[in-house]
Amino acid sequence: MRTQAKLPGTVRRIILTGFMGAGKSTIGPMLAQRLGWDFVDTDTVIESRTGLTVARIFADQGEAAFRALEAQAVRNHTQAEDLVLALGGGAVEFEGTREALFEPEETCVIFLDAPLEVMVARCTAQPGAAERPVLQDRERLVARLAARLPHSRRAHVTVATADLSPEAVTDAIVEAIADSLPAGCGGLLKKGKSKS
Repeated sequence: MRTQAKLPGTVRRIILTGFMGAGKSTIGPMLAQRLGWDFVDTDTVIESRTGLTVARIFADQGEAAFRALEAQAVRNHTQAEDLVLALGGGAVEFEGTREALFEPEETCVIFLDAPLEVMVARCTAQPGAAERPVLQDRERLVARLAARLPHSRRAHVTVATADLSPEAVTDAIVEAIADSLPAGCGGLLKKGKSKS
């Protein structure tokens, strides 16, 4: 785990970034439950709003249309309090989305990192993997990951997830930001901790 940027004095929302398969959709609900906060996945928000799967939006409307929907979903949630927000893997590539991530006060961005092979293996084990042809194009995956890393590394905290259980990743995040969480945060009380 690395802390790269100064944490906000108080963290009222956590945004999880990382490549597909990094663990955002697994860790997000666990972290939210631990803190007593809400969890939102931007892909789920978009699918609910459009009635289409992410794969269908990409196929029918193209990536630019999807990224516009994604940026709007991020903007709609980055003012909420007591929220864990999981982004799609490519969200950080787009400037409008990045601005929405790093501008609001009291927001902590967490980058979940893992080797590409680990993330691809996780993705191919998920239902619906066949709908993601990008998983078969290793050159494109390598290029996309390389393009995203500089933006992802702007996060306040990076957690390497490859060798950690989801519970251990959740613990690492809470430990990294504990001093910035609001007093009496539900998750810390559940673990028997209190802020000094």
